[in-house]
This record gives sequence, structure tokens and C-alpha cells, in this order.
Amino acid sequence: MFEFSADAGLWGLLASSFVSATILPGSSELVLIGLLAKYPALFWQAIVVATVGNTLGGMTSYALGRFIPNRVFEKSKGRALAWLKKYGHWSLLLSWVPLVGDALCVGAGWLRFNVWVSLALMTIGKLTRYWVIAGGWAWFSLTFLK
Repeated sequence: MFEFSADAGLWGLLASSFVSATILPGSSELVLIGLLAKYPALFWQAIVVATVGNTLGGMTSYALGRFIPNRVFEKSKGRALAWLKKYGHWSLLLSWVPLVGDALCVGAGWLRFNVWVSLALMTIGKLTRYWVIAGGWAWFSLTFLK
């Protein structure tokens, strides 16, 4: 395993979770589990850092959506836009879903959803995701890796 400090691990997790929430490929889940495998005491810190990074990435996609001209998506029949139009802000609870979540964030910006409501719902969805992943890892490591 690579040697890294707790601080370096948290910064790496922040960067990875940010990139993972954009259209760029990334796997912040593996970085989260790697960090928790080496530093289990960072459980809550890691969840918060991953959530902040992933939410900032989602809000970056949201901001980019605001710059897309209306004519680009006017006649779009994409699944993400259909969800956004049907379920509104609540769709952003699924902003953590790979590929679809990126489109939801961009679409929310394009549709001019309220920025604060969007931020709150993205944060809740992403926090729940990282909490479940970290909790699953903690349970697995305590149960099978004693």
C-alpha cells in the first residue's frame, strides 16, 4: 500500500471527489475506502471532505449549465431533463449517480433551479452516499478483517 499522511489523504479525497462529480472520470469511492483502511479514525472527517468535494463538483456542473444557451436543450428528450422537469429539485437527490448525476446537475443549472435548494439537495444525496459507503466499509473491515 502507498504511504501517505492523513492530511495528504484528505486532500486527495477532496480532489478525487470533486473530479468525480464533473464529467471527468474519477472514483472517489476507492480513495475514500483507501483512506479509511489506513486511517479509520478519520471516518467522519473523510465523509465530510468527500461530500464537500463532490458537492462542489456538482455545483460546478450546475454553474456550467447556466451558461448553456436555451436553444441547445429546447427539444432535448434526455432522461435527466425529463426527470428534472417531472420531479423538479427532488431529482438532485440522485446527483450522486454516475453519469446521470452529472447530467442532472448541468440540467438543473440550465433550467435555472434555485441555487440554494439545489445545493442543499445535492449535499443531502452525496452525504448519504458517502455515509453508506464508509459505513459499509467500516462494517466489512470490522467483520471480516479483524
